Amino acid sequence: MAFRKPLVNTKIEATPVNIVTGIILVVGLILTAARFFGGLGTVTNLDNNNPWGIWIGFDLLCGVALAAGGYVTSAACYIFGLKRFHSAVRPAILTAFLGYALVVFALNYDVGRPWRLPYPIFFSPGTSSLLFEVGLCVFLYLNVLFIEFTPAALEWLGLGKIRNFVVKLTLVLTIFGVVLSTLHQSSLGALFLIAPSKLHPLWYSGYLPVYFFVSSIFAGMSMVIFEGSLAHRYLHDKMDDTHLSESDGVVIGFSKAASFVMMAYLGIKLVGLAIDNNWHYLFTGWGMWFLLELVGFVALPGFMYAVAARDKNVKLARIASVFAVLGVALNRLNISLIAFNWHLPSAQRYFPSWMEIATSIFIVTLGITVYRFITNHMPILFEYPEYKQEH
Repeated sequence: MAFRKPLVNTKIEATPVNIVTGIILVVGLILTAARFFGGLGTVTNLDNNNPWGIWIGFDLLCGVALAAGGYVTSAACYIFGLKRFHSAVRPAILTAFLGYALVVFALNYDVGRPWRLPYPIFFSPGTSSLLFEVGLCVFLYLNVLFIEFTPAALEWLGLGKIRNFVVKLTLVLTIFGVVLSTLHQSSLGALFLIAPSKLHPLWYSGYLPVYFFVSSIFAGMSMVIFEGSLAHRYLHDKMDDTHLSESDGVVIGFSKAASFVMMAYLGIKLVGLAIDNNWHYLFTGWGMWFLLELVGFVALPGFMYAVAARDKNVKLARIASVFAVLGVALNRLNISLIAFNWHLPSAQRYFPSWMEIATSIFIVTLGITVYRFITNHMPILFEYPEYKQEH
């Protein structure tokens, strides 16, 4: 088997970034050992009243939402026929695949008996449980993303015949991926419908599944723009002429679409607020926090996207993507942590330990490290000449 050589020198150097990355990974491995040898109580502030902490709120809820760029970009290119977004598909699929893989990886830290994670799917399916539906969809979609990613790896390995067979499955995989994403993105919101007395009324709504699904669409678009911006800055030398020439078109196209989706999301949030008649909460401290999320991280970036699309201002669109990504993360953390158990005294509320936060940083750093390795070696940001004319 002949591996293709990367287009540029990929020798690891002792740069400040690599040194910090190494330190984070070493500390993360130590905390991993403490977690699995000492139990959850060794490294977390979780208890029976607060069984879900930052590993669910950030690693799972935020991770799944921000990995939505995979199904959004694939659907745009292969279902709606927007071939001008083709260069964004592989980076989006890679980001989504690593995002979902890290979600499953992080679940092993959060679950008391991680070796039983496959049990509900293969041995005792709980078909009436939302958690079963989420777990099954994430399991299936992770496999779909892996298959969608394999053409790049197979090209790198020189296995052209297998690669050609997998490529023929693209449309089927894309449709299956969209269906699965629609299910589990919305079901993650439905998980919190069981806790109306614990979640603050401004964030609790019977429309939570709709909110989660719609916000995942612009989260995915924003993540594609955000990830592309970082790739252009730090991995510019890995990109071929096609990626460089199509980049601005991807940013502007996704900005236009994201602006419409974000305004729609803002509208249904206001409709939900009106139906539940929770206007009076807006004049409290929690109301100010809710408005900050809704105005500062939805309405503002949505408006910025619209202006960027109208003026074809790529820089403004990239700035808007940062606000939108932060806004989706803030929303998921508000629902799962900040506005959850809001009525309890501060002393009884959950706050993550430094080891929980450090473990989450370790997991994110691990994902970035794997992303760097793959983009340095495999045709993610460039195409091999023999495959350029296939799309």
